[in-house]
Amino acid sequence: MALQQRTRLLESFAAHAVLIVAVAFALYPVLWVVALAFSGVSEPAPRVIPVPIEPTLEHLREVVGSTQVVGGETRWLFGLQLANSLIVSLATALVGVGIAIPTAYALARFDFVGKRGGVKLLLATQMFPAVASAIPLYILLDWLSLLNSRTGLVLCYATTAVPFAIFQLRGAFETIPEDLEEAAMVDGATRFQAFIRVVLPAARPAIAVTALFAFMSAYNEFILAATLLGREEMYTLPVVLQRFIGEYDAQWEAFAAGALVVSLPVMALFYVAQRHLVAGLTAGSVKG
Repeated sequence: MALQQRTRLLESFAAHAVLIVAVAFALYPVLWVVALAFSGVSEPAPRVIPVPIEPTLEHLREVVGSTQVVGGETRWLFGLQLANSLIVSLATALVGVGIAIPTAYALARFDFVGKRGGVKLLLATQMFPAVASAIPLYILLDWLSLLNSRTGLVLCYATTAVPFAIFQLRGAFETIPEDLEEAAMVDGATRFQAFIRVVLPAARPAIAVTALFAFMSAYNEFILAATLLGREEMYTLPVVLQRFIGEYDAQWEAFAAGALVVSLPVMALFYVAQRHLVAGLTAGSVKG
């Protein structure tokens, strides 16, 4: 017994040591960002333990407090840019999940002409990077008068969010036994009522995670936003951060402060949706 207890204790100690090293390895770059954001020096100095030198909040004030004067009126520029990112990302998640839910359910439950070909076509759309479609999208949005608009950006982001959401939710719907829907319909429910009251609640974790990934992909996207947006008040936050890195100089402290502020909405979403993450990410991995 004593030998088994020692063995278990050593195994537990080794597992915790590995986890601590992994967490430290993952957090070390984040600590550097925090140190740069709150440092008052003009140049980052190499050091083993990243701590702020001459701590200050000036860089946060510079990023968050940026303003713009239009027609003699001063506007909170960073607030507009933050609203752009949140509105575009939320709209992309809603559009992507809203279109994907009925499509994925149909692919998971029904057999129809063109089903396999449609799935392959959706898969093919995921093989091309977004930058490959930047020029055609620019031309189309210019023709539709949607350049420098949130609507145009949402439409572009939805073209990649919808196929991903369909594949993710299709696997989740396939794991839900059809017997549950049949039992509801035996009790008098229609197919639509069974879908709303049985399938959607069971697929809630997968839907939440799919919406979260769609939100994050739109929130972090830079190339299309930098290409399709030309006015400063319409920029999203990744484009704003890029402006701190110039051709001949770089404002690393302001960039780090902006990176911290930009990360806050995503961190809040992860905190709210954390109980759905594990269940949603594993949905569709096991069928039956």
